Amino acid sequence: MTQKFDVAVLGGGAAGLSGALTLGRARRSVVVIDAGSPRNAPSAAVHGFLSRDGISPFELAEIGRAEVERYGGLVLQATAVEARRTDNVFTVTLDDGRSLTARRLLVTTGLTDELPAIPGVAERWGRDVVHCPHCHGWELRDRPVGVIATHTQWAVRQALMFRQLAPEVTFFQHTAPAVSEQETAQLTAWGVDVVNGPVDSLEVADDRITGVRLAGGTVSACSAVVVAPRLVANSALLSGLGITPTANPMGIGESITADPTGLTEVPGVWVAGNVADLSAQVMSAAAGGAAAATAINGDLVAEDTRLITRLLSGNYWEEQYGSGKRVWSGKPNPQVVATAADLPPGTALDIGSGEGADSVWLAARGWKVTGVDMAQAALDRAARSAAEAGVDVTWQQADVTTWDPAPAQFDLVSVQFVQLTRPAREAMYRRLAEAVRPGGTLLIVGHHPADLEVMTLHRPRLPHLMFTAEEAASVLDPSAWDITTTAQERPATDSDGQRITLTDAVLRAVRRAAG
Repeated sequence: MTQKFDVAVLGGGAAGLSGALTLGRARRSVVVIDAGSPRNAPSAAVHGFLSRDGISPFELAEIGRAEVERYGGLVLQATAVEARRTDNVFTVTLDDGRSLTARRLLVTTGLTDELPAIPGVAERWGRDVVHCPHCHGWELRDRPVGVIATHTQWAVRQALMFRQLAPEVTFFQHTAPAVSEQETAQLTAWGVDVVNGPVDSLEVADDRITGVRLAGGTVSACSAVVVAPRLVANSALLSGLGITPTANPMGIGESITADPTGLTEVPGVWVAGNVADLSAQVMSAAAGGAAAATAINGDLVAEDTRLITRLLSGNYWEEQYGSGKRVWSGKPNPQVVATAADLPPGTALDIGSGEGADSVWLAARGWKVTGVDMAQAALDRAARSAAEAGVDVTWQQADVTTWDPAPAQFDLVSVQFVQLTRPAREAMYRRLAEAVRPGGTLLIVGHHPADLEVMTLHRPRLPHLMFTAEEAASVLDPSAWDITTTAQERPATDSDGQRITLTDAVLRAVRRAAG
């Protein structure tokens, strides 16, 4: 089965987990896809993260995963290999063959550090070969540092910033363009020596850097080395969505362009962390993930509001029933069948009659039926079904939120899955209860709140449109009614053809005779 979520987070570093945590706390269904290979894996610790300074990168991720799961999020160890969009839904394919769908994507796949091809650099990366004074400078303080330049402007900046931490800094020109007069003056002002010529390798003894060897064989002593890797966003996954990286203005790499919330040029796709901000440290990456998640939740709320507004309007149902496609199964509701089976035929009022399956079934068994719906297109379909079945049903178009059947009374009043906000729903139930004659039956069936757990895609969370049978019964005077309330499960098929279990809130109430 394809799993369905509000949001799929691709990448489980600080940005992705922070975003997932924020979404989970907003009661969004969220999945995190993470291969378990963070950019900062070579480092022994994370620094500059308030309250977590010095923590292992893997421990930080473990804590983050546990927090996401605490709020109902799912964390999968896998690699997302493809993402594609169909209408407003994204399908993500994993390297193990599984796939999942989501209404929104948050991509936090980070970046790759393309290191200078100098022997010893890759082997010692994240230990005593570093790039950021804020991430590693304190740990390398009071040690002689060599800065190997591949990008002049960036390397000069690194040299000046490490100089406040190190007693001695040497600037190795290596393959970078020559420093300008202004840059030379800046380095001189800080007592930074400039060494020309390419670097051949790093000198290492007893698992520690001892110096930098130049191409000519000269060795310059130091115990830590600073390099400027090319920073390349891990964005291959986005290419299938038409999103490509852009070059950084400083020429140090490439990243994905997004607005301040992380929204890309493709609606529904957000980015956060190093994939969007090459200079983001762990704490700012986490903040970016949280900011993106906040924007995503707001976007989903706006979409859900538009859908709910349409759902509660007559125009929506006119469009649905006027589309030419069958909206419902064509079979009578099992709760109507079970209830009417024990009753002698009489008069019945079918509220929200839709395509008429319940009304036609009752009429075929001798009931005199009035079917009411707000959509004329539904009633037209229902009338054709009744004609084909050879039964007579009275059809009436009305807004059930205000329509009052008085003074007519019925032996059976059936209200099936009419979705209204609570005040409108309760007012309607009171009016319809008055339309049940003494000895008659009121049958109300609706979506139970338990359905929120399976209705996670293609429809918004609608807790205010769902109710328990007990809540429906609260509008009735228990001294005037014999009331039965149940929550009944039934198998169903969702919009993608997958089998699910739904729960119906079922109220059966028989009005007692006067006296």
